[in-house]
Amino acid sequence: MYLLPKRLRNFGVMEDEGWTMVQKHGNQFMVNGQPFYVNGFNTYWLMVFAADQSTRAKVTEVFQQASSVGLTVCRTWAFNDGQWRALQKSPAVYDEQVFQALDFVISEAKKFKIRLILSLVNNWEAYGGKSQYVKWGKAAGLNLTSDDDFFSHPTLKGYYKAHVKMVLDRVNTVNNVTYKDDPTIFAWELMNEPRCESDPSGNKLQAWLEEMAVYVKSIDPKHLLEIGVEGFYGPSTLNRVQFNPNTYAQQVGTDFIRNHQILGVDFASVHIYPDSWISQSISDAHIDFTKAWMQSHIDDAENFLGMPVVFAEFGVSAKDPGYNSTYRDTFLNTVYKTLLNSTKMGGGGGGSLLWQLFPEGTDYMDDGYAVVLSKSPSTSDIVSLQSRRLKTFNSLCSWRCHWGCKKHHHRHPGTGTTLLYHDEL
Repeated sequence: MYLLPKRLRNFGVMEDEGWTMVQKHGNQFMVNGQPFYVNGFNTYWLMVFAADQSTRAKVTEVFQQASSVGLTVCRTWAFNDGQWRALQKSPAVYDEQVFQALDFVISEAKKFKIRLILSLVNNWEAYGGKSQYVKWGKAAGLNLTSDDDFFSHPTLKGYYKAHVKMVLDRVNTVNNVTYKDDPTIFAWELMNEPRCESDPSGNKLQAWLEEMAVYVKSIDPKHLLEIGVEGFYGPSTLNRVQFNPNTYAQQVGTDFIRNHQILGVDFASVHIYPDSWISQSISDAHIDFTKAWMQSHIDDAENFLGMPVVFAEFGVSAKDPGYNSTYRDTFLNTVYKTLLNSTKMGGGGGGSLLWQLFPEGTDYMDDGYAVVLSKSPSTSDIVSLQSRRLKTFNSLCSWRCHWGCKKHHHRHPGTGTTLLYHDEL
């Protein structure tokens, strides 16, 4: 049997050893002692597509295309409750074929060096959500009057906890790694866009978040955890509600600062949708809002929370009046440049996740926000440039330098190659 030279035989092992958990140090993400600023994307339907052999290849395709423009994190659903191709068919009853599809998604992501944020339940009815949990509760004879009973009824909370435990303790059938031990998973998300409109004070949702954050960490203390909120300011910070997109945002039961001061929460999440929050018609006001919205949350992450903030969804719909690809590119550039300004100062802007990346041939799933890189060369170039910029920060900087580098033209020893440092990006 022919053996490779030792230095080459070890290469794969060394590379795998470098695939370690993402951690947090103050307001920065870290991997192997180096900063890890995120340029990523959302593709929520990966598990469902992987469950069918006729569409499974699209999972590989989207990871390949994302990797080609340097994207390193994908946010996707680790839930599908009581719906078509459900993962959880009824409380604590799972479809093994669909679970194996999620196994495939995780193992496939690693092949392309993409990490996953896995969301555990939906606020909305798509893919089941809290309303499905309430339906299950009613079918079991519980007296429930609102979908928001999901946040307070002991039985429904028990259903959710059982799902959390099932997912975190799952042993991947493809690579034999338990989910809670897998560095491919960047973080867990408690819920996609939680809202509790029946209690604008925010107390009901706050209590649920506190309970579930501690529960997740009791099973898996290794992975990072985030909540999944949209970032609206609430009653605890009336001096910040001016940054909300509208007055209704103050009434949905979320409270950005208070929510993220919960024990066990590692980083903040914010979404950016001026076209659905302010007006559908495209205007410069959307760009102005985006800058102020992002900066206020970056400031909060640094000054009040001491954690990174990830803009976990941002996008614009092609169905909006006045939409064109030039506006989308302007919107992307605004998000990316605002983050870069934070990155240059070692700030709390931890990254962003585009909503949403689709491969070709999935147009029937498009909600208007889909970005198909092969059909959008200008957008693809903007995404790729952001990835290259962040990769430079991630590879050249260590938190120990406290971002004090002023070496504009530091030559790499032995090569004479001039390296780009922070101030040049």
